[in-house]
Amino acid sequence: MKFRDLNKDEIECRVATVNEKGCSLLLYKDARCDMNILDETLGVTGWRRSHEIIGGNLFCTVEVYDDQKKEWIYKQDVGVESYTEKEKGQASDSFKRACFNLGIGRELYTAPFIWIPKECVEIVKGRNGKLTTYDKFYVEQIIIENKKIVALSIKNKKTKNRVFLYDIRPPKEEETK
Repeated sequence: MKFRDLNKDEIECRVATVNEKGCSLLLYKDARCDMNILDETLGVTGWRRSHEIIGGNLFCTVEVYDDQKKEWIYKQDVGVESYTEKEKGQASDSFKRACFNLGIGRELYTAPFIWIPKECVEIVKGRNGKLTTYDKFYVEQIIIENKKIVALSIKNKKTKNRVFLYDIRPPKEEETK
């Protein structure tokens, strides 16, 4: 069973760190993305999920039906609480992690370090006095080959400028005439 690669509009960008020189970004997917890919690949009755507390932590089990083996195959992982909604965030995180274990979005683990220089992002002092940014970013384009990100471009939503470009594909040989 193989799941397709993520599309650019299924990948979110989150600011990870901010300092006087710029900010770093992380790429992630949300739980709706996982549900959509499971439905698309297996149908709504071809998968199921459940949650349970193990050792005080919330785990999610995602099961997919294997037609060849005629049995349910499962992957499980633990979640961490979110800053906004403790239980819902933990349930969502454990589900996304279990889906990574199935292979959905695993290419995100191959993302390069994404650094946005200060010239491309507005950095301000937050309410707590620490440097932050309220700029939002999005994936303009992504190319994935063999479950590895080989090209990526990111834009700043506010300025509409491309702020990050990554391409490790070998240069194409020019055709000789």
